[in-house]
Amino acid sequence: MTQRPILGAALDHDSLAAHRDWLLEAPRDLELQAFVTAEVLESDWQPLAAETLRLLDGHEGRLGIHGPFWGFTINSWDPAIRAIVTRRFLQGLDVCAAVRGTHMVIHSPFTTWGYNHRGLYAGDRERMIAATQQTLAPVLARAADMGVTLMLENIEDIDPNDRAMLCEALDWQALALSVDTGHAHYAHVSTGAPPVDFFIRAAGARLGHVHLQDCDGYADRHWQIGQGNILWPSVFAALAETGATPRLILELRDKAGVIPSARHLAALGLAE
Repeated sequence: MTQRPILGAALDHDSLAAHRDWLLEAPRDLELQAFVTAEVLESDWQPLAAETLRLLDGHEGRLGIHGPFWGFTINSWDPAIRAIVTRRFLQGLDVCAAVRGTHMVIHSPFTTWGYNHRGLYAGDRERMIAATQQTLAPVLARAADMGVTLMLENIEDIDPNDRAMLCEALDWQALALSVDTGHAHYAHVSTGAPPVDFFIRAAGARLGHVHLQDCDGYADRHWQIGQGNILWPSVFAALAETGATPRLILELRDKAGVIPSARHLAALGLAE
């Protein structure tokens, strides 16, 4: 990176208006959180999408959504469950089309349990890849046609290379890697994963998206930047080394901390 990266944010619908001026002062990337739940996706969400576009008139950053994730995994061995998951993601792509979004975050299937039982049962890896392929095949095909990238976010991942392996098995079609700093720090402190900057470096040029949040390593806090103990200079140094230009999304539980977090990182000389 030749200049400081520009920060964006993940916002629910109620916080869009309050952050409109900040979003428009630079080409800040934005992730919409209003379309995550099944209740919204099964309802008439078109008026919400139209109101979102009205609020974002003049926005020049990249736009996307956090895709659905509650209650399922992308590698279910049950074909009936896989059909439901596929349907949910296709509904998410309907939203992307309506709001002109170009990314959708989906969650990694790798778990702590799976890591600790790796190799214990023959064929587990192949079965996991096959189940994921069957879930995502129609989603990836449609996303590619739309120009939408699915960002595969680390959740319980211990090995930073696992998601890249999975994406390679899926031929990387309409896929990129996402790193959530809080999830990585939790995995580092609580389950023996490497530090956050290792996750960034492992993603390399395939890094398309980062959720920036602070935490203490005990739980997924989504604290304001500076309130936890993540070593931010190492994170941004690793970002620079990748040569990638990911969407840098402040994903905080309390949206009032978005602008203070951006100011904190700016004061450290890391971003703007």
